[in-house]
Amino acid sequence: MENTVYIRMRNRVQVKPNDSISLKDIAQIISREEIHSTLEKLPVHKVSLEDNNIIIIDAMMVVRMITKQYPSVEVQAIGPPQTIIEVMIKRRPVSYSLFMVVWFLLFIGSAITIMNFHEDVSMQAVHQRIYTMITGKQESKPLLLQIPYSFGLGLGMILFFNHFFKKRINEEPSPLEVEMFNYQQALDQYVILNENKESLKRLDDD
Repeated sequence: MENTVYIRMRNRVQVKPNDSISLKDIAQIISREEIHSTLEKLPVHKVSLEDNNIIIIDAMMVVRMITKQYPSVEVQAIGPPQTIIEVMIKRRPVSYSLFMVVWFLLFIGSAITIMNFHEDVSMQAVHQRIYTMITGKQESKPLLLQIPYSFGLGLGMILFFNHFFKKRINEEPSPLEVEMFNYQQALDQYVILNENKESLKRLDDD
């Protein structure tokens, strides 16, 4: 136990260009106190211009680095086998006019989608039927039902996405956040597998 070092790789780390990445940045470490600070400062990678925006650090590479410096210790890697390092490249700010154009297109597209859905399910005829059943009168535009329904539609979307502007309604993740999380997990898995293929290809070429 005294000669054992435990490392747990982090899933994803964000760095800036030209940053120097040390072991404490990409992994949690448990070791003897006399070598702990040295292990935390152990250099792992230097971000350069040749790197893409995604860098993969494998746990086996970290194990080799630690055993090279401390041959007598036993290294146990637990948790994720790789750490994804995302290089945060500064992007140009989006223009206000472009934002307004995209917002306008999304607004029009969403409105058309909702109207087409209501037309497909004959929502106006349903409102007319319900109005006749309640009041006993025929009405081509039952605003008594349509206006509350419109407000309820917007309120339902707010509750569904669990956000009102930047304010979260409750602690539960929204369906959109869950889908984004699943997409990020699948994307990370693809990046890891693709990087492993590239690494094997470079080894075969050498």
